[in-house]
Amino acid sequence: MNKLTKVGLSALCGSLAAVSSANAGDMTVTGGVDMSWVSLDGGTSTTGNPIGMGSNLTFKGSGELDNGWTFDLTVAMLNSDAYSTTAVAIDMGGLGKLNFNQGDSGNGIDAMDDKMPTAWEEPWGNALGTGVKLVSGSGPQNNIMYTTPTVAGTTVTLTLAPDMGSGDVADKGYSGHGGATGRGKDITVNINPSLGTEILSGLNLFVGAHETANTVSSENNLYEGVAGLTLDIGPVSLGYAASGVSTGQEGATEVDWYKNHMYGVSFNVNDDLSVSYGYHDSRQGFVNPADAQSVEMDMESWQVAYSMGGASIRYANSDVNNGSYQTNSGYDKGAQVLSVSLAF
Repeated sequence: MNKLTKVGLSALCGSLAAVSSANAGDMTVTGGVDMSWVSLDGGTSTTGNPIGMGSNLTFKGSGELDNGWTFDLTVAMLNSDAYSTTAVAIDMGGLGKLNFNQGDSGNGIDAMDDKMPTAWEEPWGNALGTGVKLVSGSGPQNNIMYTTPTVAGTTVTLTLAPDMGSGDVADKGYSGHGGATGRGKDITVNINPSLGTEILSGLNLFVGAHETANTVSSENNLYEGVAGLTLDIGPVSLGYAASGVSTGQEGATEVDWYKNHMYGVSFNVNDDLSVSYGYHDSRQGFVNPADAQSVEMDMESWQVAYSMGGASIRYANSDVNNGSYQTNSGYDKGAQVLSVSLAF
């Protein structure tokens, strides 16, 4: 009896050791809360309750394979503990990186929708509800992104979304066809052409393109593109970019394209205080311009941010003309937002 007990315990301990080794890694939780007060002027909007609160939690696990590759799991939860996205990143060393993402990812061209320097938020992101049409590519859908190793200051990403219209599914599941849209493909290039010089060390050139296949014979594929640069010179950061969307729609009254131009400048007064100005204009054009002329919307924002350890105080004064691509005065408005953020 004692011999059998010893054998059983030895086998159990061996199994537990194998499981422990296979699951070696770390899991961390980070989060924070944002509290804001909003004041609107102009337009037809009424403020109602000006007090807003946003809570965010991120669960992150990491581990390492026997060959030295590392992997990360990230699960993001947004306001009201609502699920946002799951991502698995695999770093293959000299072979590059893979990222498997369940939408809302910022992968592909989505990471380049607005890279302008700012103290806090983009000009269109502060209570204005502009409805601006930006490039997004495969980022909002289930996608896989490959990132090359950086060579001569150049990094390339390739992103694939198998079905742009499909919903998120669990493992061993599938979504069915998502509608009129098919496969999405992105390519982005980031270049830091410093060439070993100090003066160009803060320069970043970026360009990206996206195509969504359209499965409806009467419509064309959707195309998106963006190009721009950012430059850091000591405490000053500058940026300019242009982007566009060709919708592929053919209906006489449908939107044919969107064109965007943006620039921004930020200044770090010290390690805790920064100020910025940002401008963004977006034009909307129709398939039949004789029936509807193009509409131009423009936005600007002055911002300041101050940090004290895990706390940040931010203020933005923003304005929009022709919001939501509407030309009547009810869509010209301003917003002042005061925000306090606490991180843990």
